[in-house]
Amino acid sequence: MNRMWITGFRDYELGIFNNKDPKLTVINYALNKILTNAINDGCEWLITGGQLGVEQWAIEQALQLKETTFPEFKIAMMTPFIDFGKNWKENKQIKLNALKEGVDFNSSVLNTTYKNPQQLKDYQNFMLAHTEHAVSFYDTEVSNSRAKFEYNAMQFHAKSHEYPVSLLDFERLQEYADEYQLEINDY
Repeated sequence: MNRMWITGFRDYELGIFNNKDPKLTVINYALNKILTNAINDGCEWLITGGQLGVEQWAIEQALQLKETTFPEFKIAMMTPFIDFGKNWKENKQIKLNALKEGVDFNSSVLNTTYKNPQQLKDYQNFMLAHTEHAVSFYDTEVSNSRAKFEYNAMQFHAKSHEYPVSLLDFERLQEYADEYQLEINDY
């Protein structure tokens, strides 16, 4: 079984506050390409969390691909703890719950409420143990992103395990933007 973890920037870290932001069009294009290539290479599952931003956008793209092209593809949302998202605004909680209902499997890694940061490390360890490769939408030039914790955990894990980690940084995202623009111009 081939399972992939996609994670990265939160929406607010990228300054994306609605679904009409042109940056999101390029991010979704990139995620769609990444998922399509992974599925064509034998990936059977996307396993990710429900964080605002890249994780939720990856689930949305995976659901779209499952509906249109790859019905056999499976999606799991694994949140770190049971009350994940409870402090979010109502519209964000509604979206999280809708995504939970849309995926093939959803659960919390820890069957407790949030108590301490160790739970997030336990979550990372779970994700690393239950996936064979990862994509991190993160740029190492950005030091104040929460995405760096997952990326660092992936890199550390990859040192002692066969665990490929693909980095989708701003330079690579620009390449996707250029590719997207070429596709639009071809129509």
